[in-house]
Amino acid sequence: MLALHEWGDPAAPALLLVHGLTESAAAWPDAVARWSSRYHVLAVDQRGHGVSPRWDDEALARAPQTMQEDLERVLSSLAEPPVVVAHSLGGLMSLRAGAARPDLVRALVLEDVARPTGHWGPAPWFVEHQERFLDAFADGGAAERERMRRESSWSDAEIEGWAGCKGQVDRRYIREGTYLGEADLVSAVNRLTVPTLYLAPRHGDMAPDPSEVTNPLVRLVLIDGVGHCVRRDDPEAYHGLVDPFIEEAFGERCGSWHDRREGQPGVS
Repeated sequence: MLALHEWGDPAAPALLLVHGLTESAAAWPDAVARWSSRYHVLAVDQRGHGVSPRWDDEALARAPQTMQEDLERVLSSLAEPPVVVAHSLGGLMSLRAGAARPDLVRALVLEDVARPTGHWGPAPWFVEHQERFLDAFADGGAAERERMRRESSWSDAEIEGWAGCKGQVDRRYIREGTYLGEADLVSAVNRLTVPTLYLAPRHGDMAPDPSEVTNPLVRLVLIDGVGHCVRRDDPEAYHGLVDPFIEEAFGERCGSWHDRREGQPGVS
């Protein structure tokens, strides 16, 4: 079972956060701070990340399916379907799980989903790039932290969370498991039967063309001036879209919990 971290009141409506490649549950500090007073916030460490199980031969031989099944097991263990908020690799696994098991998901928030290309083995150039990237954190990543402070608008909490994940990555997954399988992004999006908000950079190279998205339950929003991490590059734009979507997804469930909470002594 994947490691699962949680914040907030377990009686509140549940959000499940699913991180991207080389990150972990620790990669959502600003979102957790924003949402944990209102929701029961849960975050997974995907396999080979954070403190979740490492990879073995059998799991690596079918890495995309393994990761989807891992997520479906977590979803099945929850008391009720959460709104799943996911980024990049986590977005692809959440998309596939939501399409395959809509009974386990209330709604989806997808942030620049990793786009599968139909390959069933890691691309050598990608492995080399990721290995070099992770090597930069071998000494704790002080130089990388400073680089991000100079070159990005990310908060200090987000930079620290992003950097702190790197030493926990299972390098075997990077070398042998970083392939995404079937090129099913558009077909999976159009098969979804749960409300979905899909955010991506306008000039990125992974999102579907808007003309390809024919599913009325999916709202694709392309955002100017951001890169792969929309929530870090422009938190105001991200939360301006995501927060009302989450609230609407919970509807009466959210309102009734807040009514009960406000009726408790000392709560206002």
